[in-house]
Amino acid sequence: MSKAKILYVEDEIFLAKIVSETLQSRGYEVVMEEDGGKALKKFQETSPDLCILDIMLPNKDGFAIADGIREISPDVPIIFLSAKSGVDDVVNGFKTGANDYIRKPFSMEELIVRIENVLKQPAATNDTLTDEVKIGEFHFHVRRQTLNHPQEKRKLSYRESELLKLLYIKRDQVLERRDILNLLWGSDSFFNSRNLDVYITKLRNYLKPDPTIQIITIKGIGYRFVHN
Repeated sequence: MSKAKILYVEDEIFLAKIVSETLQSRGYEVVMEEDGGKALKKFQETSPDLCILDIMLPNKDGFAIADGIREISPDVPIIFLSAKSGVDDVVNGFKTGANDYIRKPFSMEELIVRIENVLKQPAATNDTLTDEVKIGEFHFHVRRQTLNHPQEKRKLSYRESELLKLLYIKRDQVLERRDILNLLWGSDSFFNSRNLDVYITKLRNYLKPDPTIQIITIKGIGYRFVHN
């Protein structure tokens, strides 16, 4: 029995063959696609448990594919596997909602560990939330990952959307940093903790047009989302 089904989008045929065969030898089912323009169709046809995407692909790049996947399925894990290793590329990867970003060249053991870690990460929240909610002057569309204000419409990354969703569900309660990190990142490591600081700052900036909305820091504990 296979561990999980993986959609692997890669146009370097030799590398794709090595990665695919190695993953299959470890019990994974691998669905291959070379053409970025066909990746979303393959995703819809196969319903994978995890997507591994190169960035530089023919007809559609990995970032655009990830955006499309997030529109269809906000929760499926995405790992970028790319020679593009600049800071901007990595940031763009995480902005599209990627769960991990691995720079080429890489070892297969590293890739397998990263895959296992991503698949172990729990879903962000089990709480239900209406698909679209009004938060002060904002309309937050959960599935589309949009935060709309009369003066501005904003597309959120997957993790921005999940963090806002979690804060809103737990509004007027103190939400511990450790719980946020374990829910959204799978661990409360130092690196993930710094990432959380960045995302909190971004959400505060997005919500700034409505002064009745606040994300209050409870020093040493966590955050409280309030709407006066």
